[in-house]
Amino acid sequence: MTAILGRGIELNVALPFAFTSQGKTATTEVTILLLVNTVASMSVRHAIIFDLDGTLVDTAPDLTGALNAAMSALDLPEVDEASVRHMVGRGARVLIERGLTAAGVKADKTLVDQAMAIFLSHYGDHIADRSQPFDGVIETLNHFRQLETPMGVCTNKPQALTIKLLETLELIDYFPVILGADKVRNRKPHPDHLLETISGLKIAPKNAIMIGDSTADVEAARAAGVPIIAVSFGYSYVAPHNLGADLVIDDFTLLPDAIRGFS
Repeated sequence: MTAILGRGIELNVALPFAFTSQGKTATTEVTILLLVNTVASMSVRHAIIFDLDGTLVDTAPDLTGALNAAMSALDLPEVDEASVRHMVGRGARVLIERGLTAAGVKADKTLVDQAMAIFLSHYGDHIADRSQPFDGVIETLNHFRQLETPMGVCTNKPQALTIKLLETLELIDYFPVILGADKVRNRKPHPDHLLETISGLKIAPKNAIMIGDSTADVEAARAAGVPIIAVSFGYSYVAPHNLGADLVIDDFTLLPDAIRGFS
């Protein structure tokens, strides 16, 4: 007798079967083809490390508001949101430097320090006024949580702001490990940032995968020897398909199938 449950591992087992018409009990060999759940096996093999801004959450509207609060306070022209979307990815200081440059102002240390203080104060008070998870994020995170897939966040946002944003958007419980830029000695694109996040999940780097949207994410993953999937809707100033990622997805709900391809 053969029982087929799906593709997977074939087992031969001997099971007793009662034949009541003759009052005898016979033993027959049953071939069982066990279904191997490829999604479940993927969840065991891979820990998933996510970037935050531009990958999990569309934070550009509130980042733009904070940047322009600083620009206005310094009597400088504001930067439009479309431009800010291509300035994010390497932390607040780089964002401010790029904003000042876009305004035609030399981004010297004193001016950047002044702008940083204003930016961080405003952003802390308005961190999720308009920021929201990208479409499909909640659905996809729930999918991986049901599979008990280890998940972490590796971001160049400061830790306190990262925690505040994730708490406000009710995302924090998905991630047992969260490492902001100020929690590590070397932030992305240095591989240590990613490797420390993976280590916190007690997973070997060979069993991890990075999900991001920027050159910082791709460079960190490459240096760490970790596969990288990029999302096309993020904030990179480089075209998504030119980032050098292993794969680019246009919809967050495609992520489970995309990751399955690395199993």
